Amino acid sequence: MNGVLLVNLGTPDAPTAEAIRPYLREFLSDRRVVDLPRWLWLPVLYGVILPLRPARLAPQYARIWRADGSPLLAITRQLRDALAAQLGAGTPVVAAMRYGRPDVAGAIAGLKQAGVTRLVVLPLYPQYSDTTTGSVLDAVHAALAASAWQPELRIVRDYHADGGYIAELAASVREHWAAHGRGERLLMSFHGIPQRYAERGDPYGAQCETTARALASALDLADGQWQVAYQSRVGKAPWLQPYTDVEIDRLARAGLRRLDVVCPGFSADCLETLDEIAIRYRDAFVAAGGEALRYVPALNARPGHAAALAGIIHG
Repeated sequence: MNGVLLVNLGTPDAPTAEAIRPYLREFLSDRRVVDLPRWLWLPVLYGVILPLRPARLAPQYARIWRADGSPLLAITRQLRDALAAQLGAGTPVVAAMRYGRPDVAGAIAGLKQAGVTRLVVLPLYPQYSDTTTGSVLDAVHAALAASAWQPELRIVRDYHADGGYIAELAASVREHWAAHGRGERLLMSFHGIPQRYAERGDPYGAQCETTARALASALDLADGQWQVAYQSRVGKAPWLQPYTDVEIDRLARAGLRRLDVVCPGFSADCLETLDEIAIRYRDAFVAAGGEALRYVPALNARPGHAAALAGIIHG
């Protein structure tokens, strides 16, 4: 029997400092995410970040929290159900979070219990990075190493240039334009990674650029009508550039009035899209002289998104 494991990044259980702290500890303890020597990083993590940052993040999570809980988890579950409908009753589909709950090991145990013999692992990151997909693979292999159950395994490493994924991205942007009007420029904002990761061979930045060019082509955008930027950087070390917040400020001060922002690296809306882009960067754009920053929602549980993922699995 075939089975599918969807894995997204993760979320705290509640929008409180007490719930955010263990989630943040697990996330920032991952050597794939932070590659600094442990003797240097752990005192910073336990002495500075974990005591202070959860309280700062709690209001941001509270702004986006839904009646059914974390947006990322709720949407991932909806996408799981939509994909299961596409694949049919004979293919169990289970969703897990790399950090937090439900965890990868528990999801794999459930697929074993369901009688799965061939397992497709689909990390919900269109572009590969060691910090995301690489970490998911660590968790999957660790869970299987601890089990006598060894299914036939297929890993979807990335789908950054998949035709169905690009077509659905383009459809979502066109629908947004039809509903809200078209801005003067489309900014494609991807989550950043430290520049040193790219310099040692992480293909993430190159794949983001490929996705952006494919989306621009699908939308028939000319040079000057679109651009790429990278968001969510932390710390003082250089990350992939240009930075989204810097570009938003620059564009507003240069006279751009209406800016559309899409985030093609996020399969489901989360803190980085719903708060960072749609609230904080929107306000920053207006404060710098712009009139409106409109966020194009992630593909989430759109039927076309589920159909594109089903095509990737069948492929």
